[in-house]
Amino acid sequence: MARLPVLNLALRSIANRRATAILTVLTVAISVMLFLGVEKVRHGARESFENTISGVDLIVGARSSPVNLLLYSVFHIGDATNNITWESYETVASASGVAWTVPISLGDSHRGHRVIGSTPDLFEHYQYGGGRHLEFASGQPFSDLFGAVIGAAVAREQGYQTGDEIIVAHGMGAVGFIEHDSNPFTVVGVLAPTGTPLDQSVMVTLEAIEAIHLGGATGSGATVSADELRAMDLTPDQLTAFFVGLDSPVAALRLQRAINTYPEEPLQAVIPGVALAQLWSIVGVAERTLAAVAAFVVLTGLVSILTAILTSLNERRREMAILRALGARPGHVFVLLVAEAALVALAGAVLGAIATYGALNALAPLLEARFGILLPGLAPGLYDLTIVGAVTGAAALLGLFPAWRAYRNSLADGMTIKL
Repeated sequence: MARLPVLNLALRSIANRRATAILTVLTVAISVMLFLGVEKVRHGARESFENTISGVDLIVGARSSPVNLLLYSVFHIGDATNNITWESYETVASASGVAWTVPISLGDSHRGHRVIGSTPDLFEHYQYGGGRHLEFASGQPFSDLFGAVIGAAVAREQGYQTGDEIIVAHGMGAVGFIEHDSNPFTVVGVLAPTGTPLDQSVMVTLEAIEAIHLGGATGSGATVSADELRAMDLTPDQLTAFFVGLDSPVAALRLQRAINTYPEEPLQAVIPGVALAQLWSIVGVAERTLAAVAAFVVLTGLVSILTAILTSLNERRREMAILRALGARPGHVFVLLVAEAALVALAGAVLGAIATYGALNALAPLLEARFGILLPGLAPGLYDLTIVGAVTGAAALLGLFPAWRAYRNSLADGMTIKL
């Protein structure tokens, strides 16, 4: 019996038990779909996390840990240990090799959304997702003292649009007990979704942050008119942190060392990529756990193939005996069962891969808009072919056991079954 007739016989044998075969194929397909889906989302989440901010060579703030500086300046989690002076900022901004700087001032909020005091340079230099610039869904960057730009999630959750007025509150919290209601802001721009913490933020000018605190750090705002405030010098005395872009990234280590040893004030400069990798090493435990769970799901699918073949093996003793009587050798029976296991697994793995990419292509826009997860490569690649091949090979290996049992059965074994 040649190999191709054995393969043809395996296909016919599977078709003859189509109900069991379909259920087994679906089990393998679901397990492969879950595994590939988890892997894609896992890699996408990691890349999106690492690309929360890009194009920035250094982040500078008060001396603390690199992870803490990254958390409060980029992810808006926690608070700075201290502020830094405007003089120190100007010294770094005027240093040789510095192309641009973007100062930020934190400490206020609006209905639980972090308020970021900055300059229009934020919209020009802040990049995410591997070099993507901020875009406006409507409106434009602020140019007036009390203009505000809101993130996409703020606009969606609060129902804001350009022209609406908002009140900034002192401190963080869903409810502001001390509101700077003497100086309302007007929404002049709404950012397109970025999948970064900026989606949840309200951005205003640095001078406006200074103006609303003229009545005291926790006061309700300045009592002078808006026109009088616009005529005042509102250069801040302190900042929370600032982003630095260099003419050449090669100078990053030199400038970082100079900032970290700055004699006038305890400052700290971190390279975003390095700090993001450190932070991911902490939160990456969940990622590895998820991958392990997905791998066990695939193993469960493979075991289902073994179970299906073993369960049917006793019922097929007469079938095997007839094959032997027609001239099939024990080796042919052995290959037949291994081929059946491999074919079922191949069909399930291919179906699972197709379903995975169909689902990912359908859900990709939602994942990006809602969770900021940019899925890389929405078409099957070498990795997916490797997974399909590995699942097929593993099923063939598992099929060796029932094949070996059938191989050992004699011709008389199947002919003496009492029905």
